Amino acid sequence: MKVYLSSDMEGTAGVVDWGQCRGPGAEYEYYRRLLQDEVNAAIAGAMDAGATEFLVNDSHSSMQNLRPGELLGGARYLSGRHKPAYMMEGLDASFDAVFLVSYHGSMGGPSSVLSHTYNPAAIARVRLNGVEVGESGLNALVALGHGVPVVLVTGDDTTAEEARAVCPGIEAAVVKRSVTRFAAESLHPDEACALIRSRAAAALRGLSAARLPQIELPATLEITVRNADLAEMACRIAGVERAGAVDVRVTDADPVELYRTFVTVVLLTRGLAD
Repeated sequence: MKVYLSSDMEGTAGVVDWGQCRGPGAEYEYYRRLLQDEVNAAIAGAMDAGATEFLVNDSHSSMQNLRPGELLGGARYLSGRHKPAYMMEGLDASFDAVFLVSYHGSMGGPSSVLSHTYNPAAIARVRLNGVEVGESGLNALVALGHGVPVVLVTGDDTTAEEARAVCPGIEAAVVKRSVTRFAAESLHPDEACALIRSRAAAALRGLSAARLPQIELPATLEITVRNADLAEMACRIAGVERAGAVDVRVTDADPVELYRTFVTVVLLTRGLAD
């Protein structure tokens, strides 16, 4: 059994501030260790359920947060910036399941610690077929395109609910309860890892009943950006059209191509946001 893990960092138990998940610094070094433990807990749970092959795609910030030699299960490690498929780079139809580890909620939904959607300086909110989504919902487009179910998400309570809206039946390891965007009540790290391991094992043991992301195709993304200039520039991308002063829209029958267009919008606005 082959498992793909996309790891972020804001959803790690205890993380409530940007300084804890952006290096360099002592705080970052401490919390990257907690992230490593949570990723390994997900791998350990998968191994408990019989998984034998793993690819971990480091998807946070500069995408070089984990220690490859400390990953369990002989996991391969995909790291570094400028990946064409970004947070879902490396996924293909050869995998049996997708895990989303240490994920966070969207800017447009209920309070979620360190909430954002790819680029908080430029992207205010995203709707997929009219449903508010964060990175879990957007990344599910790639899983759908390759025919691989998303079976586990870890993070806060808001993130779990957002993931369920696109992936009904997903196992969720809720390791913290968001109070505001910069406050949360977290499980002790040991308890968080134990929960993640248990949910990961349960996710794979129930794999025969897992469904692909429930996204009707062709699908439409409605993207609200921070200002009209960003909306104007986004429309220079083929397939993106203006839907309002600060809103753009893109539709595609291919979920992977839809995701790639969104990533192009993100990368373009990242260079222009001020």
